[in-house]
Amino acid sequence: MDPTIDFAALLGEFDTLIMGRKTFETLRAQGPGGPMSGMNIVVVSTTLQSVDYPEVTIVSRDVPRAIAALKHKAGKDLWLFGGGKLFRTLLDAGLVDAVEVAVMPILLGQGIPMLPPGKASPPLKLERSRVTPSGIVMLTYGLKKSA
Repeated sequence: MDPTIDFAALLGEFDTLIMGRKTFETLRAQGPGGPMSGMNIVVVSTTLQSVDYPEVTIVSRDVPRAIAALKHKAGKDLWLFGGGKLFRTLLDAGLVDAVEVAVMPILLGQGIPMLPPGKASPPLKLERSRVTPSGIVMLTYGLKKSA
């Protein structure tokens, strides 16, 4: 945790969190009061059933169409909160507007790729960068859309 990162302000930019099943289960296991509090939650899953999770919206098919419909609703921004496969699906469908990455000052020898293979990704344009006192580098990229 870095005390210079204003998580309340960050979360205040969004009213909907979109995530895959694994991220949802991880956050849910942390109990109430986490980043999901007060947010509309959309979980992309082919295994979860809406009847078991009435507090969230489960999307099990035609994911790009469902997310495109959410983007056209009035409200704050949508946040894809984890899920590399879901990120790839939405990126390939042209539904990602920005990529925000936090580079942590930790070296890992293995892990899950941020973006699995797929279509050629659009070029990114650095819009903002910030280094926190703890050494976290916060990067915000916009996607260059082809004309």
